Amino acid sequence: MHSAFTSVAQAPPIVAAALSEQCNNDEFPEKVNLTLGVYRNFDGKPTIIPVVKKMEQRMANDDSLNKDYLPITGREAFCSAGARLLVGKNHPTYISGLVGSIQTIGGTGAVFLSARFLHRILGFKTAYISNPSWPSHWGICVNEGFAVKEYRYWDWNNQCIDIGGLLEDLSSAPERTVVILHACAHNPTGMDLTKAQWLEVARIMKMRKLFPLFDIAYQGFASGDLDEDAWPIRMFLDLNFELFAAQSFSKNFGLYSKSHIIYSWLT
Repeated sequence: MHSAFTSVAQAPPIVAAALSEQCNNDEFPEKVNLTLGVYRNFDGKPTIIPVVKKMEQRMANDDSLNKDYLPITGREAFCSAGARLLVGKNHPTYISGLVGSIQTIGGTGAVFLSARFLHRILGFKTAYISNPSWPSHWGICVNEGFAVKEYRYWDWNNQCIDIGGLLEDLSSAPERTVVILHACAHNPTGMDLTKAQWLEVARIMKMRKLFPLFDIAYQGFASGDLDEDAWPIRMFLDLNFELFAAQSFSKNFGLYSKSHIIYSWLT
């Protein structure tokens, strides 16, 4: 029987997922799994955040705290609290009501919506992504029609940030290029720019008229301070940048599997 799927080639394996599976199957008792962005305890188990556990118990016992459909833009109180955490309650951008936020299906969804809006609505054509970066950045931007290029970030030989190469690449980027930046806990290197280096990045991006798209999935985990980890974004705002930020709380809340949509195919 002929199938419409006969010509579909098998996709390459997702490296991080394959490595994680290998680690799980490894019987070495002192192994540490660093392949996935999951906040774990000393036993290697996902950490259950006490306040999240408390709220889930409360929701189970309070019918008024149901899980009805949300407005199309998400839960207003959650979006407002997220924006306040991102820019700070005393920042002029927040006080003036110049922050707009919607709820998305994870950080991937936020990056996807940002890329789609920037390309289809605002007409941006080129995106710069750090080398290395989270693989989904590349896939999303390519699929949304961007011409994607990499900017240097990690010096593999010297095991440090290649700040010279980074600044050189941004200096030669075409005007109206979207630059995806990791606000803190750069994925996958874990190494972040200093404040002086961030200021130099902002200076060049302002001069070249580049558009910042910040990915912030580890706020509070890099320095241990929520405000400190959001400093690059707030600094860009202080310099009168317009920007997008994909803000994920999966790690902060320890909620990684709260997705109830299934995509099925039947042959």
